[in-house]
Amino acid sequence: MIQHDAAPTCSFASDYLGRLTTILGALNARDIDRAITVIRDVWHAGGQIITLGNGGSAITALHFATDWSKGVFEATRRPFRGRSLIDNMGIVTAYANDVSYADVFVEQLRNIATPQDLVVAISGSGNSENVVRAVRYANALGCETLGLVGYSGGKVKPLAKHVVWVEVNDMQIAEDVHAIFGHIVMQALCRADG
Repeated sequence: MIQHDAAPTCSFASDYLGRLTTILGALNARDIDRAITVIRDVWHAGGQIITLGNGGSAITALHFATDWSKGVFEATRRPFRGRSLIDNMGIVTAYANDVSYADVFVEQLRNIATPQDLVVAISGSGNSENVVRAVRYANALGCETLGLVGYSGGKVKPLAKHVVWVEVNDMQIAEDVHAIFGHIVMQALCRADG
């Protein structure tokens, strides 16, 4: 039989939720509103919203593309051209094998990105080389770029044209806030005025 403490000396859940609440309270809402405006403007102009990231950020990138493409279209009946550069593992692994993992996003952008598009680069550290290269390439092409970063912001923070920075040295909390950002965008774009 497993014994459970009736009264634990500390609550991991309370501690985590307290730290998350503190970080949410410290976020710059104006940066989030500006990011929403950039996404809305590219969407209304018919550009693609292209998301990318590694690990947990890859799943967040895919979540954004899924929610925004399906949900925003259903709510507004205005086509939303969202896509994620991690949704085709064949392409990702082909470039990783044949070129380099550092170029898996740049090589895809060369094929699909236009200056009318927005590249949303998600990196907890802001230092993932393939994400940094993608932002540099998108900037050179003339795309809008939005970096979602944590920690110090890394290389992506000064490189991206627009940034939502979660100033915390905790990957899980940074990733939580990035996911919340996606839901804020979803609700903002689904409003009747789009």
